[in-house]
Amino acid sequence: MSRNKLLKLLFILAIYSVAGCSSKPIAENDISWYFSLATPKHYDVWVEHLQFERSGERSWYHPAGSMSCCWKGPSGPAGIAGRMDLFPDYVAIQWFSFAEQKFYQRIIKVPRAWQDRMREPALLQTELHGDVMKPRNFIVFGLAPGGEVVVWMMNQIGNEVELARFQAKELDRDPDIYGVNTEEYLEQHGDFLDQHGIPTSGW
Repeated sequence: MSRNKLLKLLFILAIYSVAGCSSKPIAENDISWYFSLATPKHYDVWVEHLQFERSGERSWYHPAGSMSCCWKGPSGPAGIAGRMDLFPDYVAIQWFSFAEQKFYQRIIKVPRAWQDRMREPALLQTELHGDVMKPRNFIVFGLAPGGEVVVWMMNQIGNEVELARFQAKELDRDPDIYGVNTEEYLEQHGDFLDQHGIPTSGW
């Protein structure tokens, strides 16, 4: 099965785990929450650390690692994804940008208003059931060159709504620890970088 089909299957399974199609906001306990990470094609990153926290209740990690896609289009924004047992108050992300040879870190305080907006049903188009109304129960964190973090909410690729943008902090660390990975990355994407450069804005 191709990567695109796997991504679509994950979204479909997540969506249909949510019960009901009312136009009214759905209670938190009746929604399964999911996250996804995304990065622009050709601007691969290695996500070193991804942590979620629900204050006073739980803090948990999720393995991430190498990411190479996708920012927009028929396959994005989407990438590494997983389920959140609780809707978090904080999200911490730390990553290495292969194109820039830089490390970034950002702790995001998640406003409760985001959850309220995500609970509101939005149009979901399916082949099996046609058009239905479901919450936007995916929160997507896009990691772009320059350390920009773009956050979307969505219930399927194509109906994402931007929630916020943040600037990550650059960390003073030695990029040589990813020397071997960088060589492999440049073999695949070096020509693209030479031609298009590394935009740090406009994402």
